Amino acid sequence: MSESIPNKAHLDDAALIEAFRKMWVIRLFEEKVDQFFAKGMIHGTTHLCVGQEATAVGTGIVLRKSDWITATHRGHGQTIAKGTDIKRMMAELFGKTSGTNKGKGGSMHIAEIETGNLGANGVVGGGYPIAVGAALTARLKKTDQICLCYAGDGSSNEGSFHESLNMASIWKLPVVFFIDNNQYGMSGSIKEMVNIKDLSTRAISYGMPGVTIDGNNLIEVINATYDAVERARKGEGPTLIEAKTYRWKGHSKSDAKKYRTREEEDMWRTERDPIANFKKELITAGVLTEEKVEAIIAKAAEDIEAAVAFAEAGVRPNADQLMTDIYAE
Repeated sequence: MSESIPNKAHLDDAALIEAFRKMWVIRLFEEKVDQFFAKGMIHGTTHLCVGQEATAVGTGIVLRKSDWITATHRGHGQTIAKGTDIKRMMAELFGKTSGTNKGKGGSMHIAEIETGNLGANGVVGGGYPIAVGAALTARLKKTDQICLCYAGDGSSNEGSFHESLNMASIWKLPVVFFIDNNQYGMSGSIKEMVNIKDLSTRAISYGMPGVTIDGNNLIEVINATYDAVERARKGEGPTLIEAKTYRWKGHSKSDAKKYRTREEEDMWRTERDPIANFKKELITAGVLTEEKVEAIIAKAAEDIEAAVAFAEAGVRPNADQLMTDIYAE
């Protein structure tokens, strides 16, 4: 097994190439969704994770298929990284019955039990108690599953954040709290919302480890997630990870981004692009060549087009299906 780029999860070159491919799939998926939303082909609203691909892939690659996640409203990348078929993902966004939730969940409520995705959530901080409940289930059933709870920086001021971290800590539940700190909660800077430098310091109040990492560095994300997952699986309790990253696009489609400068955006795009930086790392290590990179991007683009074709060929649910799939049998 060749491990040209050291990492705590001992991922070999093939696994790291797959991680690079998945980051490109997520970016191209989101860019395509952006185009279709602008054309009125996708309804409701959507929150894109362009620029945050490393946090999704770096966490997802460490988890087992049997592990659970709770995703955020900006959760397309998290869902893809956990293993959901992008054809079914795209069909869901198009509101087709061939989608993950039969076209009735949409962008903010994708769930797929088969891949361990307990659901994205339109409620800020809504995933915290669900993740704690899943972790408690694993404890009571004596499985070795863990739950990774994705959240945004804005949710760390919600009551559900504090209540969930407290409960997970006192019961030493197998849960990892992962905050995508993309610097802005909707239209307000995180610097205006909290009086601390790092959100991870809040872990101290609940007696658990807290770590702040560069969320645009894939290897850092892998390493931090691996440590937290292993700790949780051993019965040592939860960890709070804060990954500092940046969303290239607005909070949602109605966001004109007037609260931040073009200079700031350009810096994150040109200097802190997680995909471009990992590409350099792979090429420097001799894992990839420019030609292989281009082939990976081309194949990812093909896969996205195939997903679009699958979605467009689907049918919408009819009125008779309005009340189905609401309650468990």
